[in-house]
Amino acid sequence: MAASRLRADRLQSVGEYWSGTIDALTSEGYRVIAPDQIGFGRSSKPIIPYSFQKKAANTRMLLDELGIEEVAIVGHSMGGMLAIRFAFTYPETTSQLVLVNMIGKKDFRKIRPWQSTEEIYKESLDWKFEEIRASQERYYVEWDDRYDKYIRIHYGWRLSPEWPRIALVRALNRQMVYSQPVEYEFPHIKVPTLILSGKEDVRDFVELARSTCDLIPDYELSLLENVGHNPHFEAPGPFHDRLIEFLNSVQK
Repeated sequence: MAASRLRADRLQSVGEYWSGTIDALTSEGYRVIAPDQIGFGRSSKPIIPYSFQKKAANTRMLLDELGIEEVAIVGHSMGGMLAIRFAFTYPETTSQLVLVNMIGKKDFRKIRPWQSTEEIYKESLDWKFEEIRASQERYYVEWDDRYDKYIRIHYGWRLSPEWPRIALVRALNRQMVYSQPVEYEFPHIKVPTLILSGKEDVRDFVELARSTCDLIPDYELSLLENVGHNPHFEAPGPFHDRLIEFLNSVQK
């Protein structure tokens, strides 16, 4: 998501995932733009090499088309990597940066075995409903039935005749995450940055969040207690309060 006093843009995943955040921001007077990135949601899904650089360029072209000169970027999970790349590439367009449970704080090439795109593709080609749910449940401290609709969205893709194509596009995007690190850009981020995350995210997430802070020159760190990977779902009140507080601190 990117935001200025009157605008905010979500950069990753599917737009519907951010409906609560969109409502919270618009009620504060922000204009919200929530495009599905190429390869996601309702946008086209070409079989091409994907890159954060191209996604950032696409986002910049969208902003240019809308006549928007400056935004604050908010990126969640993989979208945090894209947000970093956008802020690094277009500092003149970026007023603030918010990283929500961002992955990619370390170079994946150093910490995970290499996989081919074909191997990644085959892993998800025959996903079952139970496997999809299990893969999502680990991101939450406590599962709530209201999250089921997002499982149904994923499973709907799996049942689609287009699933082989969608699965390949997802694999290409995962390969992008694994092979295109952004951590080397942290010291070059020149805008106020908020790292806003659930404290109970998987593995050593909190430790990595703190180490990321040490590399970004102008940062604030907010960790939400008893919250996992999706704070905008699990704790929307505290999440939106902190997000809006940060945006308003510069956008006044």
